[in-house]
Amino acid sequence: MSQVAAPVPRAESQVLPGVRFVRGVLSVLRAIARNPAGLIGFLIIVTYVLVSFIGPYFVPLDTTTKLELIYQLPSREHLLGTDYEGRDILSQIVHGGRDILTVAFLAAALSTFIAVFFGSMSAFIGGKVDGFITSVTDIVLTIPQFPLLAVLSGLIRLKDIWMLAVIIGLLSWPTLLRAVRAQVLSLKQRDYVEAARALDLGTGHIIFREILPNMMSYIAISFTLAMTSAMYSQVGLIYLGLVPFSGHNWAIMINLGWTKGAIFLPDAMSYILSPVFAIAIFQLGLVMLSRSLEEVFNPRLRTGY
Repeated sequence: MSQVAAPVPRAESQVLPGVRFVRGVLSVLRAIARNPAGLIGFLIIVTYVLVSFIGPYFVPLDTTTKLELIYQLPSREHLLGTDYEGRDILSQIVHGGRDILTVAFLAAALSTFIAVFFGSMSAFIGGKVDGFITSVTDIVLTIPQFPLLAVLSGLIRLKDIWMLAVIIGLLSWPTLLRAVRAQVLSLKQRDYVEAARALDLGTGHIIFREILPNMMSYIAISFTLAMTSAMYSQVGLIYLGLVPFSGHNWAIMINLGWTKGAIFLPDAMSYILSPVFAIAIFQLGLVMLSRSLEEVFNPRLRTGY
């Protein structure tokens, strides 16, 4: 009698892309959950994203002026109180996060890309390329960022959040570029990089497939710090009135709270403190999340080795 052959396990390359994606997500979530502080930070960030981008569809923005409810204390009807026109503060908090988070993410993504790309190319290629990129970086690094942002905001009309994000991102890369360059200068001496050179795999392959994957945890942490810096920059510009007011966001709430005298009225403190705490808690979530990023991008830590 012929025996039935045992089933051959499917190779990893034959696993459906959707299955691999789910496995990857679960692996990342397990790595985040290993660090309680990182898990709390992750939940904070997810909550902010859901509230800022999905919450407005469920919580309508209060735009009706109610003079009899000006600067009311928090109550059952208005959980965070009311503003200088009697409008609900909670609805403004829900609608005020999208622009702030969008600018912070885009500016951090742009600055991180510039720093990683040119920093790694500078260190790996060396010579005149390294000298030129380093010189430009040193020049930009010596210019105070926020005063330059203030000057540019007076020369360039910032019509939308995209332009604001681009300007912040184009001025926020020098510090990270110097750090990436130093990391790559160290990593390019490793044996696996020398082996890749001997195999003539090409500059692009060596940088983006051999060196940068070993720096992903550092890059991810730097990205979170860049988001923090970008958020403070845009809030400062809007608070000082250097960016035209449009829409609703937390920085505009802080500015109006100051100009409308809320800071001098005890019953109106929630109008000032609500956006301040919203920004502070988001920053805290980013910092706490960064504590888990090392395990997310380091497979040896993720598997417990």
